Amino acid sequence: MGLVPPGVRQGAWAAGSDAPEKTELKVGFIPLTDCASVVIAATEGFDRKYGIKITPTKEASWAAVRDKLMNGEIDAAHVLYGLIYGVHLGVGGQKKDMAVLMTLNNNGQAITLSNQLREKGVSDGAKLKALVDSEKRDYTFAQTFPTGTHAMWLYYWLAANGINPFADVKTIVVPPPQMVANMRVGNMDGYCVGEPWNARAIFDGIGFTAASTQDIWKDHPEKVCAFTEEFALKNPKTVKAVLKALHEASVWLDDLSNRPEQCDLVSKATYINCKKEIILGRLLGKMDYGDGRKKDDELHMHFSRRNCNYPQAKYAKWFMSQYRRWGMVTGAPDYDGIAKRVMRADLYEEAMREIGYAHGGADSSPETFFDGATFDPANPEAFAAGFAVKSLKG
Repeated sequence: MGLVPPGVRQGAWAAGSDAPEKTELKVGFIPLTDCASVVIAATEGFDRKYGIKITPTKEASWAAVRDKLMNGEIDAAHVLYGLIYGVHLGVGGQKKDMAVLMTLNNNGQAITLSNQLREKGVSDGAKLKALVDSEKRDYTFAQTFPTGTHAMWLYYWLAANGINPFADVKTIVVPPPQMVANMRVGNMDGYCVGEPWNARAIFDGIGFTAASTQDIWKDHPEKVCAFTEEFALKNPKTVKAVLKALHEASVWLDDLSNRPEQCDLVSKATYINCKKEIILGRLLGKMDYGDGRKKDDELHMHFSRRNCNYPQAKYAKWFMSQYRRWGMVTGAPDYDGIAKRVMRADLYEEAMREIGYAHGGADSSPETFFDGATFDPANPEAFAAGFAVKSLKG
C-alpha cells in the first residue's frame, strides 16, 4: 500500500470499504477511442483515490487480450462484450468462466465500405446487396473477433440487407489498428470496427461510413470491464475499487469540455497512436460519413450517461441469441442462468452504493433495431429463430 497516500487510504476506510486485496493491476486494452476510461482512470489518478494502481497494457489483438486474461498475464481488460461471452461458452476455443462487472461505453463503432464500392454506386446496404447479386466475385468484409461486437454488428447489418454473411460474402478477422492498412491494399471491401479507425479511413481517402452502429441499434452496449470469474471471486474489494475508479473516469469523460484533453491523452503512441483531430470529431457527435452526408449525432459514444455502465443481463441474452442465430452454439443456451452468472451486477451495485452513486438499475425493456426487429429479453430464443437469414443448429 506504499503507493497510496495515507489520506486516501483513510478515505477509503471512511467510505466503508476494506483495503483492496491486490493494489497493482494490469488492465489490457486495444487502441480504440473507447479505451479511454481505463487510460483516464490511470492518468487522472482516479485509481489511486481508491487504493489501487492501474497500469494500462496495450495489446496487439483481441485474441491476445483473451489469452492474457485467461492465463493471468493481465488482471482485467477493456474488452468486447461478445468476446467474454464467447470465452464463457467455449465458442471456438478454450472455455473459462468469466465475469462482466461494468459496461464501459455505448455506441461509437461503424461499418466502413471502400471507395471502390462507392464508385460502383454502393451507398448503403440495399445497394451493396444489388451489387453482390449482379457482379459475382468474392466480397470480403472484416471484423475484429469471431464472437465480438463488431462481428455481430456486421453480420446483423449484412443480413438485414439480405446478405448472408457466411454464404454470400467472406468475413475475416483483422485487429482494429490494422483495418485501414488492410483495406488500403485491397484485402477487403469493408469492415466493422470501433473508432477512430472508421474516421481514419475517411481522413485517408480510402472509404466511407455506410452506417454507424448507433444507426443500427440506438445506445447499444459495446466494451466492458471484465475479469475471470476466479479473479473476481478472490478479489472482490479490488474489483470494486476498479469499478469506482472507472466510474469516476466515465463521468469525467462525459463532460464534453474534457474531450479535447481526452484526445490529447489517448492519441499518443502509448495508447491509440492516431491524430487527435481524427479522434475528436466523432467524440463530439460531428458525424461526417465521408460520402457527403453529415449530421450532429446526439447518440455519439458515451461512457456514463443514460445508465450505460450497469451490467445488464438483457444484453448478455442478446449476444447469446446471435451466437444461436449464426450456429455458433448448438441448441438454445441457458440464457437466464449464464447471464446471471457472468453479469456481476451485485458487485457493481455494492461499489456504487459505497460511493453514493445512484445508478439506474436493471432494465428488462425490449430493444428495437434499424430493421424494425424487436428483441424481448424474456424470449431471446424466439428472436434468434425469427430471422429469414440465419444458421440455427440443433
